Amino acid sequence: MSADPTTRLRTGSLRRRLVVAVMGLLVVLLAVLSVTVDTVLRSRTEGQLEQRLLDRLAVARALEDQVPAQDLVDRLGGEGVSVVLVTSDGTRLTAGPTVEGAPDATSTATPAPTPGGRGPGRPAPPREQDTVIQSGDVFSIDRQLGSSRLVLATDAGGLRQTLAQVRVVLAVSSLAVLAVAALVVTLLTSRLLRPLDTMTATARDITAGDRGRRLRPDRPDSELGRAAGAFDEMLDAVEGAEDRARAAEARVRDFVLEAAHELRTPLTGVQAAAEALLVGDHDRDQRERLAAGVVREARRASRLAEDLLLMAGIDRGLELRRRPTDLARLAATVAEDAQRVPGARVELAFDGPAPVVEADPDRVTQVLANLVDNARRAAGPEGAVRVEVGPGPRVVVRDDGPGIPAADRERVFERMVRLDDARSRDLGGSGLGLPIARGLARAHGGDLRLLDEGPGAVFELTLPQRA
Repeated sequence: MSADPTTRLRTGSLRRRLVVAVMGLLVVLLAVLSVTVDTVLRSRTEGQLEQRLLDRLAVARALEDQVPAQDLVDRLGGEGVSVVLVTSDGTRLTAGPTVEGAPDATSTATPAPTPGGRGPGRPAPPREQDTVIQSGDVFSIDRQLGSSRLVLATDAGGLRQTLAQVRVVLAVSSLAVLAVAALVVTLLTSRLLRPLDTMTATARDITAGDRGRRLRPDRPDSELGRAAGAFDEMLDAVEGAEDRARAAEARVRDFVLEAAHELRTPLTGVQAAAEALLVGDHDRDQRERLAAGVVREARRASRLAEDLLLMAGIDRGLELRRRPTDLARLAATVAEDAQRVPGARVELAFDGPAPVVEADPDRVTQVLANLVDNARRAAGPEGAVRVEVGPGPRVVVRDDGPGIPAADRERVFERMVRLDDARSRDLGGSGLGLPIARGLARAHGGDLRLLDEGPGAVFELTLPQRA
């Protein structure tokens, strides 16, 4: 199966996809931001509560032997911290707000040590680790303070309410940000995609017939600038191809008209001579002349038809029968054949060893014969033609005729073109000889050129040398 050359482009709404992508990214970012803020706030506030309890405990330890128990309790209470101190004799001292769910320190007091209970050399009991205990919304510390038991507690319920309010504010703010962002992104997307709308409008104008419209990006190095530049280049190429197609169509039309005109001349001659043979009372000599005219004009029409078919074959890609060919021998054969016909003399010259080319000898002979025949007609009966072979796979045909004006040096290779001088001197030809010769040369990979080396016409045939 052959590969599909069509490029399949996803043509969903770019504006909608861009808005959805941006809004989706914003939703993810806002969700991450909200979770992060909530986690950080909760962690920081809970840490502050724990640190407040630990600070009060440190103060209690520092002042336990310095101030009375009631003064100590009063100093520790306040700022949301509940203080319960149970002395060794069971006295319960409190300060600060009442915290529901705080540990009960009533039964945790340690009796006062009896005299001599801790004798010399006896180690002190190990100190408990200062750890804040969380139970629901209550944060507390329950520690032994000398012979007393101290409980510090605080309620984080207010903190929870504040965090809940913060979450509500974050949610409402996020929704507001998303709404504003959706509006802004939609407007920005419309503005950013405006160049695509301009490209679309330009393409439709060009389709409607305004072939000269172009985008002309002001910043060709950007993404849209490169796309617009490629679009303009494509339009230039399409317009150039369209112009070339029209020019080719015009050339084909002119070629068909010229071919019809050229064919009409011999066919008219054949028709006139045949009608004269049919209706006239002619003697033998007259009938022979009329019959010879019919044959001559028929051959002329046949040659023209063959030239037209050969030209069409060159355009399609002529099939060549290539084989090793001695270019010098072909040139010598063409020169010898031309010399047998009355007219300008033909000279043959060699420059270096005879080159061997990979070519179709029949087609190369046809090119050389055409060049030599044209040169002899241009030089006249008293003129001279020089055929030079080499150096390399190259043949140059010179004549001492009037030459070709500089303005017509390329026109001679156009189809059905015969210069005014050729017409005035009745050199004949259909105007296809040189186009066919150049087409055959280029089909071989070589070329046929008209050199500016005067005074006569100088044609150079080059062929690729055999590897």
